Amino acid sequence: MSGNTFGKLFRITTWGESHGQGVGVVIDGCPPKIPLNAEVIQSMLDRRRPGGSPASTSRREPDRAVIMSGVFEEMTTGTPIAIMVENKDADSKAYEPYADLFRPGHGDITYLAKYGVRDWRGGGRASARETVARVAAGAVAKALLESEKIEIIAYTVELGGIKAIKRDLNIIGNNVFCCPDMDAVAKMKKRVASVRKQGDSIGGIVEIMARGVPRGLGEPVFDKLDADLAKALMSIGAVKGVEIGSGFEASVLLGSENNDPITPQGFDSNNAGGILAGISSGDDIVVRVAVKPIPSIEIEQNTIDVAGNPRTVSVKGRHDIAAIPRINVVCEAMVNLVLADHLLRQRAIQHSET
Repeated sequence: MSGNTFGKLFRITTWGESHGQGVGVVIDGCPPKIPLNAEVIQSMLDRRRPGGSPASTSRREPDRAVIMSGVFEEMTTGTPIAIMVENKDADSKAYEPYADLFRPGHGDITYLAKYGVRDWRGGGRASARETVARVAAGAVAKALLESEKIEIIAYTVELGGIKAIKRDLNIIGNNVFCCPDMDAVAKMKKRVASVRKQGDSIGGIVEIMARGVPRGLGEPVFDKLDADLAKALMSIGAVKGVEIGSGFEASVLLGSENNDPITPQGFDSNNAGGILAGISSGDDIVVRVAVKPIPSIEIEQNTIDVAGNPRTVSVKGRHDIAAIPRINVVCEAMVNLVLADHLLRQRAIQHSET
């Protein structure tokens, strides 16, 4: 299957399926002498692990990262880094009733159209389980970015129609939805409980902020920094939209309202989201992603089987009610990967000039 590799200088290839032996990633291009051990990776994987919120699946995976290569004495060596995470709690029996059905909202019908075969066990490669590998790679990228004092943080600003009004980033690690507004958290809990009883699911919006990004990252035409961020985030299965800075709101603003005035001290506002002409401006990079509802729901839906016959399906099993907040760290990981790649590309330009 093509399309499993992402990045140019900091390059990753992920592998594995939801109900296979495990999932993993090979990272090529990470510079040597970056401090790294399994716990650095584990700290990010634990934020994605099932069971952390009321919206989460009941599947229990320890998600213990094993570094197979590329690290010696807790330091990267510059050679390919291979990381594996075993699947410990896969239960394929729950998917047997859907082996010949196309589940609405899933990739079943499109994977079969493309390859002529599909792994019906939890969605196979299309499963969100694949994102474990992205998060592991994102943790390595984070270690590189931290050496440059670049920080990326992701948080929930909307869930099931409940919007966060406040932006207290100090509390996002203190609540189950990683939300910067505790008043909204209480409403989100009620919303999730109500939707769970209905056998349905919900979506929401995640905001990602990158602080400390230097000016000059990004290429001016096809590899614009915002274009690469959009591609990276849209490659996450549940993401259906991306906006940067003022985003879609810019369409209703006047130029005088949307432009960010420049002073000797910096920008007076940040409608550009930290990126101008595809290149980082030195201001905070702000990105938001729209996350669709989880497609596996108990409410009966119309579908067809592999022979084209009309059927109905009610998907039972261990599923999230919402991809949020487990998807937050996946979004953070993808932003890490893009910034790490463009940081190395900028270093290459600067090196060539010396």
